[in-house]
Amino acid sequence: MYKYINADCFQYMETMKNNSIAAIITDPPYGVKEYTHAEIKKRQSGKGGIWRIPQSFDGHQRQPVPRFTVINDDPRERQNVFDFFVKFAKLAFPVLAPGGHVFLASTPLLSDIVSSAMRQAGFERRGEIIRTVCTLRGGDRPKGAEKEFEDVSVIPRGLWEPWGLYRKPLAEKTVAENLRAWHTGALRREQPDVPFSDIIEGGKSPIAERNIINHPSLKPQAFLRKLLYASLPVGRGVIYDPLAVQHWPQRNFSHTKALARRSTRNSIKKECRQSPNLCPCIPKHYFCENGEKGGMGSPASLCL
Repeated sequence: MYKYINADCFQYMETMKNNSIAAIITDPPYGVKEYTHAEIKKRQSGKGGIWRIPQSFDGHQRQPVPRFTVINDDPRERQNVFDFFVKFAKLAFPVLAPGGHVFLASTPLLSDIVSSAMRQAGFERRGEIIRTVCTLRGGDRPKGAEKEFEDVSVIPRGLWEPWGLYRKPLAEKTVAENLRAWHTGALRREQPDVPFSDIIEGGKSPIAERNIINHPSLKPQAFLRKLLYASLPVGRGVIYDPLAVQHWPQRNFSHTKALARRSTRNSIKKECRQSPNLCPCIPKHYFCENGEKGGMGSPASLCL
């Protein structure tokens, strides 16, 4: 069973019952700048701006991806990221059950900022889950002097994606007592003799998944299922994705719904952050899976 909620997630989390969520698994935004009208227009025109427009390869046009170095180099943008995640963490903290985990997709350039924000809100940092994947980020020669410095890379080519792992402090004296009382506090093993690992061979999303949802940072179903399974140590509880349709309404509707169908014992709550000030690129309307029409801040939702 799962439920879609079309609302501003910050406003909605304020109304949620305390200690009602076992885990949060989400792929959040890392800057407001790349989704302003001006930057979206540059991306659509192919002129770039904050967006990196990769060259076509083998006859195929590849999807643009945002340049996180632009955010990383601008103190104001770094502060925006920090402020966003402090607010997110402070709202997420009370709704999570004691011992509940947060799995937060990140980037190597900004994960330290996110970690500071999560700690400030009271979360314990429990490490990082490394998803191995060959990205288009990094590895470039100096712009405008590629031939002069052909043996140089300005930054390493990205071959991994960090997912920050955070936990709300336990309410009981031991993990075992917390598991009995709240069903949270630990991570579920893949098999009795195989503990959950912090390195997951993720790779890119298969063609079959990309054909359904064409998005530059679509996460593979196989990878997300591992996180979902690990997040419920005793196989019970609600998993929440508060930023499911942050930028691209067509994206996470599909991949989180598929996760729910593969794990029918679990309940997944998904929500659209529909703030026109934060995400001007979101269309005014989109269609939920059951055909209900939702708009900016409208109450349409999907429950299955």
